[in-house]
Amino acid sequence: MNSITIITFHNLSNTIHAQFLESSLIQKIIFPSSFERFSSHPKCEIYKFDSLFSGKSWNFLINKIKTKFFLVAVTPCEIKLGQNTFERLISVADDTRAGIIYSNYYDAKNGATAEHPLNEYQLGSIRDDFDFGPMMLFSTEAVKRSLKKYGKLKNSKFAGLYELRLKTSLDYRVFLIQEYLYTKKESGYLQKGEKQFDYVDPRNRNVQIEFEKAATEHLKRIDAWLAPKFLKTPKYDFQFPVEASVIIPVKNRLQTVGDAVKSVLEQKTDFSFNCIVVDNYSTDGTTYLLRELSENNPQVKHIIPQRTDLGIGGCWNEALYSKFCGKYAIQLDSDDLYSGTNVIQKIVDEFRKNKYAMVIGSYTLVNMELKEIPPGIIDHREWTLKNGRNNALRINGLGAPRAFNTALLRELGGFPNVNYGEDYAVALRITRDYQIGRIYEPLYLCRRWEGNTDAKQTVEQMNRNNFYKDKIRTIEILARQQINRKRK
Repeated sequence: MNSITIITFHNLSNTIHAQFLESSLIQKIIFPSSFERFSSHPKCEIYKFDSLFSGKSWNFLINKIKTKFFLVAVTPCEIKLGQNTFERLISVADDTRAGIIYSNYYDAKNGATAEHPLNEYQLGSIRDDFDFGPMMLFSTEAVKRSLKKYGKLKNSKFAGLYELRLKTSLDYRVFLIQEYLYTKKESGYLQKGEKQFDYVDPRNRNVQIEFEKAATEHLKRIDAWLAPKFLKTPKYDFQFPVEASVIIPVKNRLQTVGDAVKSVLEQKTDFSFNCIVVDNYSTDGTTYLLRELSENNPQVKHIIPQRTDLGIGGCWNEALYSKFCGKYAIQLDSDDLYSGTNVIQKIVDEFRKNKYAMVIGSYTLVNMELKEIPPGIIDHREWTLKNGRNNALRINGLGAPRAFNTALLRELGGFPNVNYGEDYAVALRITRDYQIGRIYEPLYLCRRWEGNTDAKQTVEQMNRNNFYKDKIRTIEILARQQINRKRK
């Protein structure tokens, strides 16, 4: 019988649960022990869990499920079911033999309703914050077979559902229904620009350790995990005009780019350096400012590309392959500025000391008044020499400022010509073969303001960005699988 067990971990409204109870397809609704509403209804069962997302809890729940499917609703939100929501979920699940099914939905906010499309799941969608929406349908048979084959869920406190998803996805499809099957109230846009930094918030460290363990085991199962053995960074005989170049791609940042360039010119070093600013056809006066800065200071190289089809990655390539670029190419965004006068000296010292292919620093989030804002310092201490390049496939970035061995980066083909994720793509490619260095003290101030924050990104923009990074991960996983196959 195509019946469903509902597992919900939030005290949602009576109206929502009434929708579940009215459906003839719903055989059971399971709540945590804190739940009191509907406790006497014959379809409802209440259990006490040590942690609502623990592996132990999920192992217990899965043993209790006797229906063909179970639906997980863990997001604290209002849900209004569409016409035949459950019937459609079950129908597609039967037709596709998928292990996990999810769908697009509508957002209802401030009296208006808008479409909320979701991304297709792919090989590289292993990040723990992949957006399935507030409801996921699991095939009970697929889940139980997966756990029998790959082992019960670990006794984690936070990563139970994440590990369950990864194990189920090994042998079964994760299928998106591109139909809007229900409505979620009060959603649609990020409310805080710092939300994207949740995964590096020091307060979430224990959570991230558990997620890393689950992701690492998944990579081992799909033969994409790499041992901590690295190639030596090649020696090159190229003659560079300077030891280091700070590269700033820019378009229409009149308000901030002057501060960025100034923070470069204030650097104190024991080597020669310059600042290459790639001006991507600004229209707000940025071009005139940069022209003046370059005319008054020979260290500033103002490049206006001949091409008009460049993203941030393409602008990086213009600097990287130019005659001005130094032995080391160091990043600085046009919104930001270095936190002191010895930043690029510290970065180059790290290169010299350990012959790294890439060095990544840390930064502090600030507002336009340069006052620290939550979560403050972003240092990516989740990085480890033993497992960093594997965990990099789970997280959304490796940190900043980023610095590169110019000759090696040229040999690897430079940056993809995109406006988002270009640095992540290059970092993954480098870590595939080479060791990178980390500096955990803040080296620059990252300014969050209405001109650059992600707080007002539309759903479509966030989806496009996340899909691209998942695609980068897919490419990298396939490449690493090839490496491991050749080694066998």
